[in-house]
Amino acid sequence: MMLSVVIPAFNEEGSLKKGVLNDVYDYLKNSNYKWQVLIVDDGSTDSTAKICEDFVSKHSGFKLMKEPHRGKGGTVISGMLEARGDYLLFADMDQATPLPEVEKLIDKLDNGFDIAIGSRHGREGAPIIRKIMAYGFSLLRLLVLRLPFKDTQCGFKIFKKDAANRIFGKMKIFTQTQSNSAGFNEKNPSVSAGFDLEVLYLARKLGYKVAEVPVTWHHQEGTKVNPIRDSIEGFRDLMMVRLNSLQGKYKV
Repeated sequence: MMLSVVIPAFNEEGSLKKGVLNDVYDYLKNSNYKWQVLIVDDGSTDSTAKICEDFVSKHSGFKLMKEPHRGKGGTVISGMLEARGDYLLFADMDQATPLPEVEKLIDKLDNGFDIAIGSRHGREGAPIIRKIMAYGFSLLRLLVLRLPFKDTQCGFKIFKKDAANRIFGKMKIFTQTQSNSAGFNEKNPSVSAGFDLEVLYLARKLGYKVAEVPVTWHHQEGTKVNPIRDSIEGFRDLMMVRLNSLQGKYKV
């Protein structure tokens, strides 16, 4: 089995200087499977790309993809469609969920599931406003999209290759070619809830078996989540997914 790890990056200089990529490498080099890591730079304006270039030049198995700035959605899609592993994971650069937690998700895929998603029970250390946002959004996604998951927004999800290719190839709100015209800009990077919602809505529509797995998660300072902006964008995207469905845009 080969594992591909896709890590989106936008102005991640702070996390990189903490040695997060060393943590990723130290875990993978001792694993029992083949692996590759795709770092997908989202047009960063700080030293993210340079730091990653230096790291990749010294560590086999790592590759840097330089992409135009368009937000997390388009960046992750590019990486997932480029990845060649049997199992494809996307994970946040800050390692709020440490990479070794992937063992829990791999176990689900080994036992018949097509997709496994991390679930942040309790959201340790998260500000109260983020916990309130999470609760309110969970009610909305259940009512509007009938998604039964406790946590759709954790940036730690793994897919079998066939499921990844079909799902990420059918995305409508976030695409591989989406550009700044969609509302993304350097000072206001989007971490839209709609990306994960569309992924999971398509997964269920395509009939894939999805496991939700509790994982370790720690709130990281410097998060790009903005409570007001992201709540508005999340609601907008939720309605867009529903509208696309009603218009028959998600044909299986």
